[in-house]
Amino acid sequence: MFFLAEHRRRPEFREGITDQGSVAMGIAAWGLMTGVAMVQSGMSPLEALLMTLIVYAGSAQLAAVPMIGAGAPMWVILAAAFCVNLRFVVFSAHLRPYLMHLPRWQRLISGYVTGDLSYVFFAKRYPHPGRNAEELAQQQAYLMGNCAVNYVAWMVASVAGVLLANMVPLSWGLGFAGILALLGVLCSLATSRLRVVSAGVAATAAVAAWALPLRLNILVAIASAVAICLVIEHTRTSEPGHAGH
Repeated sequence: MFFLAEHRRRPEFREGITDQGSVAMGIAAWGLMTGVAMVQSGMSPLEALLMTLIVYAGSAQLAAVPMIGAGAPMWVILAAAFCVNLRFVVFSAHLRPYLMHLPRWQRLISGYVTGDLSYVFFAKRYPHPGRNAEELAQQQAYLMGNCAVNYVAWMVASVAGVLLANMVPLSWGLGFAGILALLGVLCSLATSRLRVVSAGVAATAAVAAWALPLRLNILVAIASAVAICLVIEHTRTSEPGHAGH
């Protein structure tokens, strides 16, 4: 449904599948751990399945699940999920010139199925939008090939985690597998000094604010990273001669 025949016919679609296939096991480990965590946090299997199929946002789910289990206010849960997913605003702004020629329904679907690593692979492969309709179609086919593997790996593993949650103890190391998957995403996105600094600030702030209730240290970490990046960017743009670069 998400991946049209016109995409599947192009070699770029298969290239996208190949590239994303190299990290599919990490995505699956993350999805499996998330499925188990949702059920073991107190959600019913039906609720966990609906969250998996509708939300399709692993980091937001992992941020929201402990808060749901702790009975946190709805505004706190929504604020945490919103902050965790703010990066997709940046992704969308970057992808806009690649996708604006598509009908709105295709843009919405493309935005829904695009994940972190799908965006990373796409941005590395195509640093600039196509110059004509054919090049744009090739780029869209590659993106959808990436997204196809990401979507299938996540959904299959997450659903399996939900269904097997009561049979698979967390002591088997699924939590560690999830951490490794997140670290893989982090390393892939740390492509500039500013991003490395923001990650370090966020990690430090999260540890320093660990004692806060309702996992509010996540919000503190995100706010700290955003604030320091804004300060650095403002300082850089204020430097003499910067406008000429």
